[in-house]
Order: sequence, then C-alpha cells, then structure tokens
Amino acid sequence: MDIVVAVYENWGIGLNGSQPVVVKADRRHFREVTGTGTVILGRKTLEDFPGGKPLKGRRNIILTRDAEFTVEGGEVVHSVDEAVRAVEGEDPDQVFVIGGESVYRQLMPYCRRAFVTKIYDEPPADAFFPDLDELEEWHAADTGPVMTEEDIKYQFITYERKE
Repeated sequence: MDIVVAVYENWGIGLNGSQPVVVKADRRHFREVTGTGTVILGRKTLEDFPGGKPLKGRRNIILTRDAEFTVEGGEVVHSVDEAVRAVEGEDPDQVFVIGGESVYRQLMPYCRRAFVTKIYDEPPADAFFPDLDELEEWHAADTGPVMTEEDIKYQFITYERKE
C-alpha cells in the first residue's frame, strides 16, 4: 500500500476541505500513479472530488465513521481494519491512500512508499501531512527536478519506508 499526496512547504495539505493551491501537473501525476488501482480515501476527501463522486476507472474505498453513508460507485468501510481487509490479496503496488489527513495518519503504518508532490508555496492550511523529512523511518528514495507551472515551483519526490 502506498500514499499519494501533494504537500506545501510546511507539509500542509488543505484548507477547509480543499487544496488552496493546485498544480495541474500534480493532477496528471496523480492519475498516472494511481492508474486503474484501488484508492482509499475519507468521506471529506470524496466530497472535494468533482460532483462528490468516486474516481472513475479505480476501485474507491471510502473510510467514514458515518454508519448511514453510502455512495454509488464506491465501497464504504468504517474502520482501518475493515479498509485493510478490503484490499487483502490485491497487489500492494496498486493500492493507494489518497487522503485526507486522518486517513493518511491512520493508514501510514501500512504503507511502504509515499509519492509526494512538494509544492513550494505556503498557503494557509488547517490539515497537514507528517513531515517525512523529519521521520526517522522514511527517506527520500527518488527526487525529481524542481519544475515550474504558472510561477509555482514543485517537485515529485518518492519516499520509502526504511527496512
């Protein structure tokens, strides 16, 4: 199981349930990485998707505490254990945790890699991803070049959990 996340310089990931700064190249990268795999996300992250609908072409597992929540085109689970059981037997390279903050934190112990888009900007944020540069058990395994889109610098970095 892997993580896909876009972070700002302070490791912020969102404000009021949405991304304050979006880089189009990050969206393309997200589609390339997740491909036709399985994504695990929280209900609030789902609500930020176009139309609040699951991603097409992928298996969508939505983690929520709301026992009444249902969504067409997605599978709803109510605990981390249930989410992990839902992906048992799948190729771990095809299962991606895609947010939000609490889902990342809960599933991070199960993840081997993190595909991070580092956006060199620091907009206001109320949701944060753990700073992988500060966590002893993670290291940057592949660091891409710093690129620019509409005056915003960004970089794709793959982190791996140390063995």
